Amino acid sequence: MSEVITIANQKGGVGKTMTAVSMSSCLALHGKKVLLVDFDHQGHATKGYGYLDRNKYPLSMTDAVQAVINGEDIDFEKLILHTAESVDLIPANITLAGIAPVLQNVMCRETVLKRLIDGIKEEYDYVLIDTNPTLGDLQINALAASDSIIIPVQSEPYAVDGMSDLLRSISQTKRNLNPALCIKGILITMTDYRTNLSKKIAKDVRYSFGSHIKVFDQTIPRCIAAAESTGVGQSIFVYDPKGAATTAYDSLTKEVFIDANKEKERPRHKDTNVR
Repeated sequence: MSEVITIANQKGGVGKTMTAVSMSSCLALHGKKVLLVDFDHQGHATKGYGYLDRNKYPLSMTDAVQAVINGEDIDFEKLILHTAESVDLIPANITLAGIAPVLQNVMCRETVLKRLIDGIKEEYDYVLIDTNPTLGDLQINALAASDSIIIPVQSEPYAVDGMSDLLRSISQTKRNLNPALCIKGILITMTDYRTNLSKKIAKDVRYSFGSHIKVFDQTIPRCIAAAESTGVGQSIFVYDPKGAATTAYDSLTKEVFIDANKEKERPRHKDTNVR
């Protein structure tokens, strides 16, 4: 069955898009069929795969959301882009910014994205959603459509500011809209373990949340190549295949998905002494 994962944090600049793009490409390299949903009007995930000009693709997330609202059929063949890295992509651009006011007057506005994804998700092993950095109808839609959430937290001062608001929003969505929703884990990004500050923040995050939310063992180092890759429209797995951030995202993907699923699929040994 397909798993839908939202990459979410109400703060910008914490590595949400880099995580969404990198994990999507890594999963594809491991033979998984992946759909990346760009649900941010900045369209950074779309640009991260080289689609810089919105006139170069026929439909976007804006068209898809409007089709769901109006009860119209969606032409997924025109909507979904097939990237050079074997990741399918639903693109987004600045026009998505105009959808939030429209949603205010829509019945069941919190489940518009879920209705869209439900129509296509079973064709994929994983659907990853890159969200905008605000708590509002768009992010609630992403949470309502998802099975789980990954929360990137930057290894910088005030890294966990506002986390209580995000966790409250997740809790409310779970209670009112999506009882099966869970937090897959917190990912510490942009680390530099040469500095005492980075070490302290990572320790503080694990101390503050580790008792009730999984904090992934693998962290993501600060890396210039990661920022450069976005500018050329490639994931770091193509742009810098042997880089530190690439190695870290490969390890993270195995920790979160590949190894975890192998453990689930491991057959139970029969006890031949039981009669």
